[in-house]
Amino acid sequence: MSDFFMCIAQYVIILLVLVAIGGIGGFVGVKLRKRKDAKAANTSETTKE
Repeated sequence: MSDFFMCIAQYVIILLVLVAIGGIGGFVGVKLRKRKDAKAANTSETTKE
């Protein structure tokens, strides 16, 4: 029975690691997109003047 719980615990740990990697990827993606949009807006303001 303890082997069964160890297997479940292993899958839960793997799940948590994958969720963390996905969350970090989403956070970095949003941050990079905001930076790109800000740079594009700054560039378009500069060309209008």
